[in-house]
Amino acid sequence: MPDSGGLRLELFVRDVPRSVAFYRDVLGFVAEPQSAGYVPMSRGAARIALGAAADLPTQHYFRPDVFSTRPGAGVEIVLEVDDVADEYARLVARGHAVLSPLRQQPWGLTDFRLADPDGYYIRVTSRG
Repeated sequence: MPDSGGLRLELFVRDVPRSVAFYRDVLGFVAEPQSAGYVPMSRGAARIALGAAADLPTQHYFRPDVFSTRPGAGVEIVLEVDDVADEYARLVARGHAVLSPLRQQPWGLTDFRLADPDGYYIRVTSRG
């Protein structure tokens, strides 16, 4: 099957500027040209886009009034990096909270876990 493109996650958030700052300042993503409150961001081949949940149509699955207390329940965003120990040290030095500290996993990778401002669960890991 031919390669037809990539993968981008779209996260619907309560405060787009706050989320842009998190993905830029904490995880090292770069904002791309935006339109109407929709902000695509990238870090290498990883691509996300942030949009305002309040701007979604009334019937949309991710409307703020139907948000669970944990957006993205059942989803783990995995960010693969070259040096997970360096990423972890940088976040800890800046005082950013982590949910699970840096550790070697039984499957052979090293990772740590954190949440973004809306509670999306993120695992930062070394490439395998």
